[in-house]
Amino acid sequence: MLSFILRRLLVIIPMALVVVTLTWGLIRVAPGNFYTAEKKLPPAVEATIRKKYGLDKPWYTQYGIMMSNIIRGDFGDSLKYQGQSVNEIIWRHLPYSATIGILGYLLALLLGLSAGTVAALRQNSSFDYGSMGLAMLGLSIPNFVLGPLFVLIFSFWFYLLPPARWNGISSLILPVCTLAGIYAAYIARLTRAGMLEVMRSDYIRTARAKGLSDWSVLLRHAIRGGLIPVVSFTGPALAALLAGTVVVEKVFAIPGLGNVFIQAVFNRDEPLILGVVAFLSIMIMVFNLIVDVTYGFLDPRIRYE
Repeated sequence: MLSFILRRLLVIIPMALVVVTLTWGLIRVAPGNFYTAEKKLPPAVEATIRKKYGLDKPWYTQYGIMMSNIIRGDFGDSLKYQGQSVNEIIWRHLPYSATIGILGYLLALLLGLSAGTVAALRQNSSFDYGSMGLAMLGLSIPNFVLGPLFVLIFSFWFYLLPPARWNGISSLILPVCTLAGIYAAYIARLTRAGMLEVMRSDYIRTARAKGLSDWSVLLRHAIRGGLIPVVSFTGPALAALLAGTVVVEKVFAIPGLGNVFIQAVFNRDEPLILGVVAFLSIMIMVFNLIVDVTYGFLDPRIRYE
């Protein structure tokens, strides 16, 4: 297990550098630049700006400087936020996205695992049909519809919760519930499918033949195998929640990392774009590594050499 983890960790940095290289190439071939305004700058002013930021050097020289800085963990200063380093911007805005993302996924786990497990145990019952119907509805309603709908109902109709901004615990409820909706639906369906497959397995029938109660069979044997599809979904889902909350952050005016990334793309802020991409690519690979390690604890048949 330890050798497997070390091998995967050694792959993370090179893969992140490949992702950064591809992103850098896409930025360079895209038309425009960060200093382009509605009207064209005088040639002398443009030449001064290009020299200041090293854009007058050959592309391979710029690439070498960029990669050497990134390997040292230095993404440089933002081109639009003068005097602020990319590292500072990422760490300043990350807690907002991480807070609503983690809370949203925990709520989704609670709702999805509960609904999916009960639906599997009561297959073809009214609860099964009702919960899976709600799950399909949750999959069908995107965040940019669900968020404003929550604001309309709970903020403007009943005046129960603040509609936007980051002002205490009450302001977290609506964005967290908005994020949890679609993920709870996915988890409920994955849990139901996984539990149905496990409950038909030979070792479950053997456990029941030994006289174990339904709760003992569920908690000691079935739940571990039934959670494998959910664990597979958790790795990329958590990574997506760190930066995939752009719509929710826009709707509820939350200054998170996704919002910053979109603004960086619009501003052609190359160091900030590369910094966010590198950070997120590393997070995705780390989460996937955690998922792969978790497999070994959930399924004893899985062994890592």
